[in-house]
Amino acid sequence: MKIRIKDNSVRFRLTRSEVEEFGNTGHYASHTEFNGSKFGYALQVQDGISELQAGFTDNTITLYVPINLAEEWANTDKVGLANSYTLNSGKPLLLLLEKDFVCLDERSEDESDNYPNPKATIHE
Repeated sequence: MKIRIKDNSVRFRLTRSEVEEFGNTGHYASHTEFNGSKFGYALQVQDGISELQAGFTDNTITLYVPINLAEEWANTDKVGLANSYTLNSGKPLLLLLEKDFVCLDERSEDESDNYPNPKATIHE
């Protein structure tokens, strides 16, 4: 799972096997280790919500996904989900959940578990 954070926006990208695990269990988590601590990021299916929401506790960003949207996203060709809402501070928070496509440019990272890029046929 990859995350990208820019100001008040957080984007999560998952590979095929990560989406499959999330679809089967309703949860997926990963972390980055530092000396003496970890920074975690997780997806969690949540009952009683209708849009993506997020929380930050115990050094972990958790993206909460409504049950119906989680099932649709994990089991169809739907690429992503998005929501923007206003925090208690009055600032907006943009949340994105996406399936991770193979990059069109050469990369050194392993992309064997990524989704085929629909734009790849255009560049061949």
